[in-house]
Amino acid sequence: MKTRFAGVCQAMALSLLICSLSAFVFAADQQVTPRFVVIPPKPAAPGSTLPAATLKTWNGSFTYNSHQYNYVMVGNDPSNGQSTIVTSYIIPVKIILSTGQTFDPLAGGATNPVARTILSPIFDATTTYTQGGVNVGTTQYVDAFQRGNFWSEVQNNPAYHVLLGGPTAHVTVLPELTLNVPSGSGHVGSPFGHQVAEVDINYFDAQISTYMTQHSQINPANLPIFETTDTYLTEGGCCIGGYHSANGQQSYSHFTYIDHPGDFAQDVSALSHEISEWMDDPLTNGGNSTPCGILEVGDPLETISNYGGFPYQLHGFTYNLQDEAFIGYFGAPLSTSVNSWWSFQNYPFTRICQNGS
Repeated sequence: MKTRFAGVCQAMALSLLICSLSAFVFAADQQVTPRFVVIPPKPAAPGSTLPAATLKTWNGSFTYNSHQYNYVMVGNDPSNGQSTIVTSYIIPVKIILSTGQTFDPLAGGATNPVARTILSPIFDATTTYTQGGVNVGTTQYVDAFQRGNFWSEVQNNPAYHVLLGGPTAHVTVLPELTLNVPSGSGHVGSPFGHQVAEVDINYFDAQISTYMTQHSQINPANLPIFETTDTYLTEGGCCIGGYHSANGQQSYSHFTYIDHPGDFAQDVSALSHEISEWMDDPLTNGGNSTPCGILEVGDPLETISNYGGFPYQLHGFTYNLQDEAFIGYFGAPLSTSVNSWWSFQNYPFTRICQNGS
């Protein structure tokens, strides 16, 4: 995910020296670039007190070219072999444009986007992930990625997990947030040939930040995930599929569930991107320093075929989950990760990001 106000291009392996997919122009004033962003951390809301609980994190480091790089990630140190469950909430966000079009992630009965999301491999822990002949676990997708990321430790400490949900690993859905979007902050568009809402990211972030202050269940120890459907965020053009950020110590994320197969951010692909990046860079505050910048592990792979997504069948539905770069891509020893791979799906990088070469 790219930092806002910076360009949407990130230097990466030689085979990916392309800006975050070629920009497509569908109208004279409409530039369409499929991308993810980071909103830099903001102060806690006015009047907030010091949180009674904070997100469970651990500190690690690696050495590259004789320089030590430190990082902070969610959960326990993999070498401790301890499991972490992060209480997680989905907040459906209904978008109502000034022209009347409505985009509601709770619409559609039993197969609505929120229901599909809950059943997806992001929260369902029944899929077994075998990467290059190595079984890294029967678990949630992002947990499997993180276990593979630190397989040199996890193979000897198999009880290590970082799971999303509640005390029994079930995600909770909080009351829906309805946004009546002013005409200046949103409109209808069809950047990939299907009708969607396009909503200004600054307007959107202000609304969900207010929501978090109004719901006492949300605190820094847990993760609120705001879900839209058929909605892209905009900033100087379309199309942002999701982002993560933090208000003070409160981390949070947004993703859009696009229900048009083949389009950017289809089903939970954006969610897999955002949760993986949140797990490896939860507060986006510069605490993670590598030769390649902060650990935005989805960015190097969002430009490959199918927007970086790989199909997984579960509950009679094909989900598209994005590949994620292992820590070796950012300069750590490749031997840290399963099979000494560069990424969870073994994308054939040839070297670490250009900044670290």
